[in-house]
Amino acid sequence: MRRIMGERLLSDAIAKLECDSEQLQNIFGFHDKYVRKIEKDLAVDIVNRDGYVKIMGPGKRVELAERLMRELMEMVRRGTMIEEQNINYAVDMIKEGSDDAVLELDDTVICHAVNGKPIKPKTLGQKQYVQAMKDKMIVFGLGPAGTGKTYLAMAMAITAFKNEEVERIILTRPAIEAGEKLGFLPGDLQSKVDPYLRPLYDALYQIMGAESFTRNMEKGLIEVAPLAYMRGRTLDNAYIILDEAQNTTESQMKMFLTRIGFGSKVVITGDSSQKDLAHGVKSGLDVALKVLSKVEEIGFCNLTSRDVVRHPLVQQIVKAYEDYEKRQNKLAHKEERYSGKRR
Repeated sequence: MRRIMGERLLSDAIAKLECDSEQLQNIFGFHDKYVRKIEKDLAVDIVNRDGYVKIMGPGKRVELAERLMRELMEMVRRGTMIEEQNINYAVDMIKEGSDDAVLELDDTVICHAVNGKPIKPKTLGQKQYVQAMKDKMIVFGLGPAGTGKTYLAMAMAITAFKNEEVERIILTRPAIEAGEKLGFLPGDLQSKVDPYLRPLYDALYQIMGAESFTRNMEKGLIEVAPLAYMRGRTLDNAYIILDEAQNTTESQMKMFLTRIGFGSKVVITGDSSQKDLAHGVKSGLDVALKVLSKVEEIGFCNLTSRDVVRHPLVQQIVKAYEDYEKRQNKLAHKEERYSGKRR
């Protein structure tokens, strides 16, 4: 492996780590992309020579980079393939002075996808979300797109089903985005609502495999249905996931929550920033968060842009929108105060 950057003549400190070539290839990335990211963000130089990694720069920065490299080396030793998301998240955690070790995430494997890939939390926020699903009967998973809210819930549901902790899996979504246009779509009712349930089908295929999913669905052990189908039922011994809950109305959410029976687990996922409700209609998710905030057996997990595990650009987009919304809220608050004074 080539030398990454020229040594700094005025380096305050130097750290030296032993690392084999296989580990280095994984950590450094294609064309040394990952290590360049570490160098840039932590303001250090990293050089590979004769099986050793040499880190040079200001003392505190070298300490941070050394800790980061050690954690990445341990992750590789445990069999993790380092990806860009791992690097970005680890650098952010180190820069913020977090004492949490990124390699702790490797301890939690929920299950394996049909292709053998382990499904596990990739951020500490996701790890807390998974733990909440283990500990609580009802969990609200809240956060922007790409944070793994639905996918991790699906993995937990399938694991519980395979371990015979529940008898069936029920996945539901409001088809409220369709509004009155639903009647104009071609086909029977199921084919009309299927487009709104497609993301749930996709996740099931990826985790269970199409054959296993089809077999269990034909037996009625897995049900994927619009929220309206839940009315009038009692859902016992099931793992129930309500996805896109921000698009429920107040009455729909109450109806859903009062369907829950004995031996069931429930995960409700949503993103309050992406509502498709008609103007002036209150979101059932927003109301539920206020009404149920003090109920002990209910868990609430708030994922943020830091927990986005899609392409790094998605994380930047989500963060940009979060910052924009904060600025808009501040501006609205100032205008409200100013108009109040004028009165």
